[in-house]
Amino acid sequence: MLTKKDINIVLEKIEDMFPDAECELVHDNPFELLIAVVLSAQCTDALVNKVTEDLFKKYKTPEDYVNVPLEELQRDIRSIGLYRNKSKNIRKLCTTLIEEYGGVVPNTKQELEKLAGVGRKTANVVASVAFGEPAIAVDTHVERVAKRLGICRWKDSVLEVEKTLMRKIPKEEWSNTHHRLIFFGRYHCKAKSPQCEICPLLDLCREGQKRMRKSSKV
Repeated sequence: MLTKKDINIVLEKIEDMFPDAECELVHDNPFELLIAVVLSAQCTDALVNKVTEDLFKKYKTPEDYVNVPLEELQRDIRSIGLYRNKSKNIRKLCTTLIEEYGGVVPNTKQELEKLAGVGRKTANVVASVAFGEPAIAVDTHVERVAKRLGICRWKDSVLEVEKTLMRKIPKEEWSNTHHRLIFFGRYHCKAKSPQCEICPLLDLCREGQKRMRKSSKV
């Protein structure tokens, strides 16, 4: 496990690598962001953006999603994984928005998690990006990077990873660090082909050092 000093060094170097990291889901308002994040589960942001380019022209409000036949909505998002389940959840959450929130997306994580298809990660993303609430959303990239670097333990659950990061990172840096860790995992410390040989964190990363030793023996 990295020391607090080492973690600060790691985060500073990642900030240097990705100073402008931000949410890559294209949206114009909290409602569009909510729909996009729900669609992004087990799916790339790039594919979601392709789908929402037309989707957001057709559906502007929660009422639009509720009033359209379910089969039509499914066709509109068919290219996205789990589209049947996601279309049902979108309809349900839109119904809740209309009936309980006047069609407006709630701005707290607790209320967001009450919506269909919205788990802790989705709630954290929406609360942070749309409403500026400090949060660390642990997706597959954040979890992988945190464990590879030794900020968290390999056996930690997603919730444990989130709590560890919240404990070890200043609250005012939670949201920015979340985006930087995603970019680091998405574009550098990739799942199948991490760029260990050119990584500025290699001297602090036991996982990277282990990979380099293995590759040198091949």
